[in-house]
Amino acid sequence: MTPQDRLIIVAAVPDPRIAGLRALLATMNLPGFPGVADPANPLFPFGAFETIHFARLVVLEDNTLGDREVYPGLPKTEPTYLCLLIDCDGDATALMRRIARECPGLRKVLAFCADFGEGEDLARWMAAHRVRSAASYVNWVGRTVAQAREEARLRDLLREALRQVGAREPAQMLQALRAAVGPQIALTQPQPTPPGWRAANLVHLLAPIVVAALLLIVFPVATILVSAIALVAVLVALRRRELTDPIVENPYDPEWVAKLRLGEDHDVTNQYTAIGSIKPGRFLLGLELVILAAIDWAARHVATRGQLGRIGTIHFAHWVLIDGRRRAFFCSNYDGGHEAYMDDFINKAGFGLNLSFSSAIAYPQTDWLIRKGAWREMDFKRFQRRHQIPTDVWYKAYPGLTARDLARNARIRNGFKQPAMSDDAIRRWLAEI
Repeated sequence: MTPQDRLIIVAAVPDPRIAGLRALLATMNLPGFPGVADPANPLFPFGAFETIHFARLVVLEDNTLGDREVYPGLPKTEPTYLCLLIDCDGDATALMRRIARECPGLRKVLAFCADFGEGEDLARWMAAHRVRSAASYVNWVGRTVAQAREEARLRDLLREALRQVGAREPAQMLQALRAAVGPQIALTQPQPTPPGWRAANLVHLLAPIVVAALLLIVFPVATILVSAIALVAVLVALRRRELTDPIVENPYDPEWVAKLRLGEDHDVTNQYTAIGSIKPGRFLLGLELVILAAIDWAARHVATRGQLGRIGTIHFAHWVLIDGRRRAFFCSNYDGGHEAYMDDFINKAGFGLNLSFSSAIAYPQTDWLIRKGAWREMDFKRFQRRHQIPTDVWYKAYPGLTARDLARNARIRNGFKQPAMSDDAIRRWLAEI
């Protein structure tokens, strides 16, 4: 299995350079499709890198800093950043070095950053500006770009061949399809899982479980007592914050929403980028870090086969903290329209939204995190649209394919390679085609 990784580069851009940077980024897109990358654009030909699933270049310009007026201790201004975010197969560090070698045009983009000088060592500069996500989600760990493309091609060939098959018995139909399609396509065999990744993943899985078990075994009474006291203290502090935090309105701006929509619905999959400030205070920050660590753990070890909770439309998602953890941005790639995406979250994962984002300034007020918040539907939708920003350049390696399409195509491939199947299994397999 080839695991997925992410590359996140964040660098400050001086205000006078922002307009020029946006203009240059726009040249990387397909004519008539705002925000949709030309895979062969000369500055960063994303399509030349066979391991990139999704990529984006986005100017992280925060339109909500004025909300900080209700928290006088926070700085009134923050830098504007350029973010390069890539979801890829295999080691992102190796990909970063390859990009540095093979994408000289990227220098023209990075030249707008405050500290990118002429003659800069690109690989070293990117490494110095690389940041880690606080939490990340991958729809299907181990499904590569090559696999997604090959399996889509296999389904297309099978659909075409099926029209020519005269047999009606399931076994005969399967045999005819294999004979017709087999010579036309080579399916890449899965690579062995890297031992280092497997070991690190196992440690990440077991570490919290082992620590909790040891504490319960060695100090059972003290652990239970301290945990109970801590839980009560957290609930009391949480409720106090919920009742005393200032309420910040999220006015609906139709012009801003119209601008955001220009970059949406050019494919069956859409991009989403949002940025905002975190409420000040050690308690909320500590709670947010614990919640994001739990999300990251679950995404890495539990939600690895196509479902984040009950949501199956997200390909990749990342939560990233910046500016000394005073701000955060969230990026995702999801199937369907924006309204359906938000409705999916509200109806199926409202509690998860409250956990993930209630520490943000202007988030709709919650009750114990389990009521209100995201379930105040219109308030939440105004909140997320107001914090959303346009994604300047967005690339997808397999246009026209949803996460469900990828899962169906994988099942078709499994049946195509299966040594033997019953007639009922063949009928179900043919229905997938």
